[in-house]
Amino acid sequence: MVNPSPKVHGRGAQSGAVPQRFGLAAREADGDWLDEREGIDGPTPKLRTAVTEEKPRTIIGFNRSPDIPFDRSINAYRGCEHGCIYCFARPTHAYHDLSPGLDFETRLFAKPDAARLLRETLARPNYRPAPIAMGTNTDPYQPIEGRYRITRAILEVALECYHPVTITTKSARVVRDIDLLTELARRDLVAVAVSVTSLDARLSGLLEPRASAPAKRLEALGKLVEAGVPAHVSIAPVIPSITDEFIEDILAQAARRGVTSASWIMLRLPHEVAPLFREWLGVHYPDRAAKVMHIVQSVRNGRDNDPSFFSRMKPQGVWADLFRTRFRIATRRLGMNRNHPQLDCSRFIRPSANGQMRLI
Repeated sequence: MVNPSPKVHGRGAQSGAVPQRFGLAAREADGDWLDEREGIDGPTPKLRTAVTEEKPRTIIGFNRSPDIPFDRSINAYRGCEHGCIYCFARPTHAYHDLSPGLDFETRLFAKPDAARLLRETLARPNYRPAPIAMGTNTDPYQPIEGRYRITRAILEVALECYHPVTITTKSARVVRDIDLLTELARRDLVAVAVSVTSLDARLSGLLEPRASAPAKRLEALGKLVEAGVPAHVSIAPVIPSITDEFIEDILAQAARRGVTSASWIMLRLPHEVAPLFREWLGVHYPDRAAKVMHIVQSVRNGRDNDPSFFSRMKPQGVWADLFRTRFRIATRRLGMNRNHPQLDCSRFIRPSANGQMRLI
């Protein structure tokens, strides 16, 4: 267990945690200076979010992973201001020589040309449609979407071309695009998953400090259902001895709002996420940190993380079986997991090469 750090308010990570995988130089603050810094330099300044606009050449990422249900995705942003301490995408910031800790949630990248790049890709004669997953790495509705509206522009292209998309988010901001989502849903072109990890606003504020409160996410699910948008509740991740107590209640709250599709994912701790999560436990839950990590390791073959295909998504052992059984009993009792929308790729219309939009 790492030594607990002072609490960093309003953020998930408790330190910068400079990545070591790529041989970058580590930096350590001198202990004497830490004791005296506020007297010398004054109070530590509040962390601000900085956004760098990125100019990629392509926007769709393709994968051949055998254990995930999509082969292509779009991530409009790198890094995520939601600051979820458990986020498996944190290690990607190390490729930019940035910290998977605080840098991941404060030094963000936006791709304003995403919609144009998508239209260019869809216009290629050899492009074949299949559902594009959004929110697979960082959240498409994190706070900066309110300013950039990149996700909305992508959905406009999807509607223009009758191209199916899926969305995963922890943000109630998704309902701001309910006009587009409704039109996509009428054509069997969209499914939206909202991730809810707990029903305790205080706990969620520690785990995912800038994501929407649990009640707001459940409210968003209800609004999606009312609008006819296929809505799915994802309990992701389940953190043993921290959030697992909410499994049944989350499902019940979602079912009450008309949600009939649900799933759960066990906590994953790849690369730098493991030490960051251990540090978070040491700060916020030192009394149960050892128990949490013992259970995590028990479902991951004795390690903090199992990166192998198939087993990474299928935790093993008595604790995993317990969570799996609880989930199955609850969904059966609530009549959930009876409809899984099939998105329609058959009506895809290739956009014109000159970017001319057709009328819907």
